[in-house]
Amino acid sequence: MNINKAIRELYEEKKRLDRVIASLEEMQRNAAALASTIVPEKRRGRKFMDPKARQEVSERMKRYWDARRKQEQAAQHGKS
Repeated sequence: MNINKAIRELYEEKKRLDRVIASLEEMQRNAAALASTIVPEKRRGRKFMDPKARQEVSERMKRYWDARRKQEQAAQHGKS
């Protein structure tokens, strides 16, 4: 076996492997950069309410249900 030929083939294989490794590392960097720029999808479902907005809704619903009760009581008094 020719040692020089074997060494030359190994160096060529090493160069090929270095190119493949560099290519894979570049793909990995690009994927990481792309992942960091992707905006997450918007959440579906209920919206977040801060305490002030929650209190406003609570007061509005209390007024609504008070009005409904008064309306029902007036309707019952009108029937009898």
